[in-house]
Amino acid sequence: MSIRFKVYIFSLFFALHINISAALSDYIYPNQTPSFSNYGTLGLMQNPSARFHEEGTLAFSYTVMQPYLRGSIVAYPFNWMEASYQYTDINNQLYSSSFAFSGNQTFKDKGFDVKFRILRESKVLPQIALGFRDFAGTGIFSSEYLVGSKIFNDLSLSFGENKILIGHADLSFGLGWGALAGNELNRNPLTSLSDRFLVRENVSGTKGGEITIDSFFSGKMGAFGGIELYLPYLNGARLKIEYDGIDYNEEGFPPVLQQSKFNFGISYPMSRNFHLKLGLVRGNTINLGFSYSGTYAKKDPFIPKNDPHSPVPNAKIEKKVNTDNLDFLYLSSLRHMNARNINLQAATLDKKNATYEVVYAQNRHASYTRATGRVARVLNEISPDFIEVFKITNINANMGLHTINLSRDRFKRHEPGPIQNLTIQEDEITPLVYDFDSYEFQPKTNFPAHYWRIVPNLRSQIGGPDGFYFGDLRIGLKSELLLKKNISVLTSMSAGVIDNYDELKLASDSVLPHVRTEIVQYLKETKKFSLERMQLSAFFNPLQNFYVKASGGYLEPMFGGFGGEVLYKSFYKTWSVGAEIWRVKQRAFDQRLKFLDYQTTTGFINFNYFEPNTKIQVQVKGGRFLAKDSGLYFDFSRRYKSGLRMGVYAAKTDISREEFGEGSFDKGFYFFIPVEAFFTNYTKGQTGFGLRPVTRDGAAVLYHGHDLFGVTDQGSSHAILRDWDDLYD
Repeated sequence: MSIRFKVYIFSLFFALHINISAALSDYIYPNQTPSFSNYGTLGLMQNPSARFHEEGTLAFSYTVMQPYLRGSIVAYPFNWMEASYQYTDINNQLYSSSFAFSGNQTFKDKGFDVKFRILRESKVLPQIALGFRDFAGTGIFSSEYLVGSKIFNDLSLSFGENKILIGHADLSFGLGWGALAGNELNRNPLTSLSDRFLVRENVSGTKGGEITIDSFFSGKMGAFGGIELYLPYLNGARLKIEYDGIDYNEEGFPPVLQQSKFNFGISYPMSRNFHLKLGLVRGNTINLGFSYSGTYAKKDPFIPKNDPHSPVPNAKIEKKVNTDNLDFLYLSSLRHMNARNINLQAATLDKKNATYEVVYAQNRHASYTRATGRVARVLNEISPDFIEVFKITNINANMGLHTINLSRDRFKRHEPGPIQNLTIQEDEITPLVYDFDSYEFQPKTNFPAHYWRIVPNLRSQIGGPDGFYFGDLRIGLKSELLLKKNISVLTSMSAGVIDNYDELKLASDSVLPHVRTEIVQYLKETKKFSLERMQLSAFFNPLQNFYVKASGGYLEPMFGGFGGEVLYKSFYKTWSVGAEIWRVKQRAFDQRLKFLDYQTTTGFINFNYFEPNTKIQVQVKGGRFLAKDSGLYFDFSRRYKSGLRMGVYAAKTDISREEFGEGSFDKGFYFFIPVEAFFTNYTKGQTGFGLRPVTRDGAAVLYHGHDLFGVTDQGSSHAILRDWDDLYD
């Protein structure tokens, strides 16, 4: 027996052993995703752990644990970072002392939590994480902690020759400050570094929402810990036992009675994504809740696609006809590309250089590389054999965004595995200035062209003295009317179906111009119908990498006017810079055609940067906001392979905390999930959710449609190469 054969047999046995072991573990302990604590983030019951979900995971957690009812939206932009927004109903405290103002409405608290992994778990060392609870809220639940978690697999008890399998034991132990310092240790070791760590100052004299860095890791330090025991053969159920680290004399408003330091609970996965939980905390309170988590980052995260390229019927015959009469090639390309929802705009056949250039626009594929691949497949099937290169150009709003010079031989040879630098070199993806008149084939486009769709629409107003939730369900019309290739009218309108706005009455208390805080008036007066946007836009591409937009009309639900933007976006660079200016007037509360008296000029210098290692997109806007305040706006987002995008934003202007009001400064988060993630076919579009804890007038930006940075997304080489493995989809 040869050495090579022995190595092969050993490798095969080793691989089979690993696969069988993994399958057996999944059978005994299915649904092993980490579970959520009562505080809305991954952990035991009251205590946090050092566990994280995969990057690109979004989750919702809800817990009833009197006197708190807590809902949490949790995101994992990286596999080492957990960020959450908590909304807590504190039902042992009134919203205010004025019955005329808030009646019997209970207090509502909003806060942000964040956790970072600082050491990955190994065979010997635990996973360690550093976390902050309620670090940008009112401070009612604020705490900092350092926690380690270590899992011990397949624990068992021996009885003679028999072994009883107990399960996987995930142990967590941590140190906490603030509300997590309930089990006080002798001293806070950080006091040896600075006297500022001696006493933890209460958050006071603020409007909430501030990050009080001076209080971090100060005052008492306590210990907490516990175990999460994964039970075998029970669908992934796990028992939780912990030594509670919460100081209930410091947390919340009236102190909560604690009769035991030990908490007990069970978490039961109904599926990998949906968990139920039940427990006993503080020795006197039953808690229950549920959580849902889903990982949306990967390609086709839920439903595999069944939308392959449709081969051209009788392609060999059509190729021969196109070879015998080259003029037929243009018509053949037009027919077959349009049949696949890819609109041929222009084409030129360069026989001397054996190159066939086509220009297309499309609104079906979110992946620009996949759209290119679909065009290349059609051309390969119908083009004469002497053509060696396909020059495929993508435009949007009649602006040239990129050209891919695709070797026909390499395209065929590497199917179905598109290997970058073999199938394509980066210098074969180039920018251009689109000149329609320079192309030999110029198919006629009939204008005006109208595209529309009917969509459901949900508007929400969460938290306030009038009630916990107000909202309405609406039927919306989204419409785009193309007057010319570069001129469009973007319209959005909706009609109300059902709402509960009758009890919504909170008036604006802002000392700034009421550019956003009259939201109650807008919601109530548009219950039946609203015209959210009717915007006329014209787009231009006068120079390579330089784009221009001019717009006018009802630009957004609260403002109308006119203005424009310019953008310089170097194709091979990861940054872009632009500017925008708008003259706007506030719209009437019924969102029909009339205006109010308030008007202003708003404008910004915009800078965008894509960081290639972390894949974080940074946007910075500096200028004048709608309420005539000036300052900076920051947006940090990340896009994943599936098209999921999640981000956070914050803005600070030249107004004081008192002028801004509750929240102290503008901030919020959002996420957008591609619609195609839930279907078997490819489609362009996304659905999402965004939330700012408090609606205030400071740092308000104008939300005009079709911003240049988004319209020219495919005008960057990294936007093409990031999805290169979609080429043959």
